[in-house]
Amino acid sequence: MTEWWRAQVRAFRGIRGRVLIWFVGLFAVLLVVGLVTVRQVLLVRLDDEVETALTQEVEELRLLSPGVNPTTGEPFGDDVTSLFQVFVERNIPGQGEILFGLTDGQVVAANPLTLARSVADAELLSTWETVPRPTWGETATDQGTMRWLAVPVVTGEQDRGVFAVAQLIGPQRDDINQEIQVLAVVLFIVLVLASVLGWLAAGRVLEPLRRVTSTAREISDEDLSARIPVESDDEVGELTRTFNDMLERLDEAFSGQRTFFNDLGHELRTPITIVRGHLELLPDDPAERADVVAVCLDELDRMARYVADLVLLAKSQRPDFLEVRPVDIAELTDGLEARAVAIEPDRRWRIARVAPVVVDADPDRLTQAMVNLLANAAQHTGPGGEIRFGSEVGDGEVHLFVTDDGPGVAPEDRRTIFERFGRGSDTATHRREGSGLGLAIVAAIAEAHRGEVRLDSPPGQGATFSIVVPFEYGADDDVGPQVVTTNSVVLDTPHQVDDETEEIPLP
Repeated sequence: MTEWWRAQVRAFRGIRGRVLIWFVGLFAVLLVVGLVTVRQVLLVRLDDEVETALTQEVEELRLLSPGVNPTTGEPFGDDVTSLFQVFVERNIPGQGEILFGLTDGQVVAANPLTLARSVADAELLSTWETVPRPTWGETATDQGTMRWLAVPVVTGEQDRGVFAVAQLIGPQRDDINQEIQVLAVVLFIVLVLASVLGWLAAGRVLEPLRRVTSTAREISDEDLSARIPVESDDEVGELTRTFNDMLERLDEAFSGQRTFFNDLGHELRTPITIVRGHLELLPDDPAERADVVAVCLDELDRMARYVADLVLLAKSQRPDFLEVRPVDIAELTDGLEARAVAIEPDRRWRIARVAPVVVDADPDRLTQAMVNLLANAAQHTGPGGEIRFGSEVGDGEVHLFVTDDGPGVAPEDRRTIFERFGRGSDTATHRREGSGLGLAIVAAIAEAHRGEVRLDSPPGQGATFSIVVPFEYGADDDVGPQVVTTNSVVLDTPHQVDDETEEIPLP
């Protein structure tokens, strides 16, 4: 079997084959139903035409009976035999039509005579002779099925006769059956051609799906760059675009994952190397040994913080990440005072604003996010530098902000710093004691609250990080916030306020 035939067999077993089977099956059922319906309609029409013709012969006899005998010039009167003979002789029957006149159980007139003799047996004549009223019937004869109408004719009190008109419908039914057979052959040929065209059309329609399959086979975790060309705006085109979008997201996710593991390996490799090196050179002197142990414990603590931060980021996608309850924002803001001083005592910490409002949130997570922002600000300001923080309300949202007077954030870093292990371009000029996960944790906590993190950093004027939380937090809300960075003024932040009386210096 050639490869082409193998491909056709596989296609027939797949969606293309199932579509064709359904198409052919439905088409065949419709054809059968159509043929049966057409045949039945033609047979009913034939019966109607026959009944009309037979009834018309009876009506013509009824019209003749009050008249005169053209042979004698006298009215027919009680002479039923003469009435039958005159009517039969002067009437030209249609094809397959037979006229009978019976008196005393004997045929006294018939036309055409030969055909009448071949179909009228004694049993049929006996049936006609005894009909009490106009009667329809159908009889099988040597000439085929015959439909008839027998009408009793009574004249006076003595003479009694029966007029019967019959129609051989067997040949006409045979003609109908032959026509249906010819039509069935033609429709079968149409079905075969339609099946071939349907097979080709199905292949054309499913071609994008085959390209999706082919592209999927070409994709590996090392290369997700393959894309499928979009050639239509229908459902298949929409599927192709959706598949391409999925590949784009997977490419970004895998790229981020690779970067994450590379950064994680780099971050953990350093403390592991330090600990191993010190342990391999562990001195015998107790004092020196204590110093080595202290260094090792410090590095192990740093690795523990890395792991704890990573676990926290992993939990941020779970529905039980937050423990939501009413939170007094003013109390939460004031509670940051002691934590801020503990981070860097030599910074000038100031509470700029306090929002007297209660919102539904997780106070522990919000406090954790604000402490990360305070620590980040402390890392980017020198001794004696001023850092302002606080909270305020605007447009149905609560803004928790931290403002420093450091160098600010470069435009190219404003999105990467919120990524895991994200580093700014000024790493070489500013010390970095954190894990590189602090701002990523802040963003995750804000998103879990259906909020966002905003960054306002005009060139050379420091930076303001703001956690924006809506008043009404919905645990079932599916809104997915994004980290927003901008150069425009988002808040009336402390470094933009000239009224120094609004600031509360901390010890």
